[in-house]
Amino acid sequence: MKQLSFEQGPIRPPSEARSLLIRVTRNCNWNQCLFCTTYTDQRFSRRSVEEVQADIDVIAEIIEQAKALSWRMGLSGSIDTTVAQHLLDQPGVDYSYQTVIAWLYYGTNAVFLQDANNIILKADDLAAMLDYLNEKVPGISRITSYARTKTAARKSLEDLTRMRQAGLNRLHVGVESGDDVTLKLMKKGVTAAEHIEGGRKIVQAGMELSEYYMPGLGGRARWREHAQGTAHVANETNPHFIRLRTLHVIERHPLFQLIQNGEFALRTSSENIEEIRLFVESLDGITSHLVSDHMGNLLQDVEGRLPEDKPRMLAALDRYLDLDEDSRLHYRVGRLMGMYNGVKDMADDASFRQVEAAVTKIKKQFPGQVDEALSDAYGRLTRL
Repeated sequence: MKQLSFEQGPIRPPSEARSLLIRVTRNCNWNQCLFCTTYTDQRFSRRSVEEVQADIDVIAEIIEQAKALSWRMGLSGSIDTTVAQHLLDQPGVDYSYQTVIAWLYYGTNAVFLQDANNIILKADDLAAMLDYLNEKVPGISRITSYARTKTAARKSLEDLTRMRQAGLNRLHVGVESGDDVTLKLMKKGVTAAEHIEGGRKIVQAGMELSEYYMPGLGGRARWREHAQGTAHVANETNPHFIRLRTLHVIERHPLFQLIQNGEFALRTSSENIEEIRLFVESLDGITSHLVSDHMGNLLQDVEGRLPEDKPRMLAALDRYLDLDEDSRLHYRVGRLMGMYNGVKDMADDASFRQVEAAVTKIKKQFPGQVDEALSDAYGRLTRL
């Protein structure tokens, strides 16, 4: 078979793991946040309509190739495990080809546009790309992208509406914090007021809004202002989704130098849970879906619809805060092992014994430095 490939960007949200990935811009037009190294030393550029359309042509050809094989195998165009494996076993198959086959196999009909801020494009250009995508790949149900709230605040409602009419119906935005002091320190390049203006405009244009909050970003000095300020942004925008992304710092982050210099003090994992509790408690008058969908979050069972699930989410946080220090250490290890999503999971005897054996081993391997070892392990998870 003819080997086919097209350009891919470096990341996508966990919620878009089974989406078709199409790179619309390259890298990040801001690229100064102290907690991010995704696009370090990479220049931002806008891909042309023609470039993106050429990639869409390749995607359409891969789809046609896969379905033709399915018909030859007597499966009427469906992509089951047998067809997918046959296609992926071809020599020279690259990552972009694999993503299309996986997308066909899972049948999500969802598309994620890479990279960091695609609404910076002219509305007519992005619409031309999406119109072409829908023509060449019919049946798409959702098209999603990252975006900056500052860019959304500066865009006209007409431009955002034009993008939505072309099929862009969900935007993921990194609010990170609603505290202006924290935003300035982290060089986020946006204010809380711009977060609110941009978020409201996205919703007004008819798109789903997914806002990211970064527990720990306020450090020891601003944790209350950070939690309550971010809750204020959410209360003023009523996003469809609020996603937790706990701060984990590695040496490559510019923020690491501030920590070394004593200009920023990290909070512990347990203190971050205390912060998340204040954040959840401060959410009021909204109907958002709170999601903890990243392995770097300590508690993944803090998830639900507001306001009805708020008591349950607070209870999940309190279960952790009520643990003694040894039990908290045990839970953190179990979380890293993928055994626990919430404190309730510790009730399973088999899992508990397996985790406890790992705790004993870690204490022997890292005497007096268990917390540092676990923090390093969580930092590595943020790069997955």
